Amino acid sequence: MVKKQLRCAAAILLAAAALATTAAGTEQTSQRPSRAVCWLLQWELGSQSSDRLSLPTLLALSQSPALLSAKAQVMTHMQDTPQPAAEPPSPQESTPQAPPDMESAPSDAQAVSLLELAFPDNGVPSQTVKITGSAGYTVVRGVYIKNASNKVLDAQSLAAEDFAAHLTDNAPQVLILHTHGSEAYTMPSGQEYVSTGTCRTSDTGKNVVRVGDEIASVLSAYGISVVHDRTLYDDPLYDGAYGRAVEGIEAYLEKYPSITFILDIHRDAVEDAQHRQYKLISQEDPHAAQLSFIMGSNHDGWQENLKLAIAAAEAIKADHPTIMRPITLRNSNYNQHKSLGSMLVEVGAAGNSLDEALYSARIFADGFAQVLLKSRA
Repeated sequence: MVKKQLRCAAAILLAAAALATTAAGTEQTSQRPSRAVCWLLQWELGSQSSDRLSLPTLLALSQSPALLSAKAQVMTHMQDTPQPAAEPPSPQESTPQAPPDMESAPSDAQAVSLLELAFPDNGVPSQTVKITGSAGYTVVRGVYIKNASNKVLDAQSLAAEDFAAHLTDNAPQVLILHTHGSEAYTMPSGQEYVSTGTCRTSDTGKNVVRVGDEIASVLSAYGISVVHDRTLYDDPLYDGAYGRAVEGIEAYLEKYPSITFILDIHRDAVEDAQHRQYKLISQEDPHAAQLSFIMGSNHDGWQENLKLAIAAAEAIKADHPTIMRPITLRNSNYNQHKSLGSMLVEVGAAGNSLDEALYSARIFADGFAQVLLKSRA
């Protein structure tokens, strides 16, 4: 009983820290957590190897990226912390290894980035994709859809109906993968990577796999069970990546039939006629890389996936009005036929820095988690 009261008191102190961070009017994601906050979280976590926190603490964590950072720091250095995910299988292997459980703590290198985003200038000019009118778009609850498919969109029915997929109590619930995992960003001086192509690298600490780590961490903090497939399906061979990725998806679904939602995380590329890269940033926050959802339409469940994308975009836009670019619907499937909860998410562009992408990954994951929690069956 006494311990329960102490845990409640710790949660209240953490909630106060979250409120103080917000009231300060500073960017939460760039703040380094105090030793006191880290100590409180370490006491809450104890020697547990999982994320079983009290509900008040979980709510406090969900409202403050600074507290999420403290949690990552504490879990990384606790004696009984589970080991980070194993290295992904080689792209030459036809069958993926058993999926790593991404509810475990990030590695030491990842924890450093979780603690603080410095946003050093990478020297790339910026743009903000702005929508100036509804002409050429289908608009659903304030979300703009560019229909590049041969399907007819009914805005009224899309607005009125919920998506079909639901979060359940079975685990795992979300699969994160990267069909083009070697896609990378433009790093500032001193943080360069070994390139395997234009803005590409096999270094999973610098490419979009690292962005997937961030999304997995935030979703896990909400109590959503995540499996992160860190396989580079496009390296060393780019052609055929979607075919190899769908084999990986099928293997995960067979091993974990509880998986309902599948996120394929990419980044875009925007350049001028001289092939100079541009970064895409939101208007209200120049540190946030813009997000876009690419949805396929040539399979039976495409409308349900599109409804999920609309719900996620709507939730994100509520707090970040210009971070979302229009959803694009195309005559492809992008392996989204494997689940009624599938999305292809582009986090920033090749010209963005990794820090800008990580920042937006947190924003996406926060909005997506809220949508999923509301859908719980």
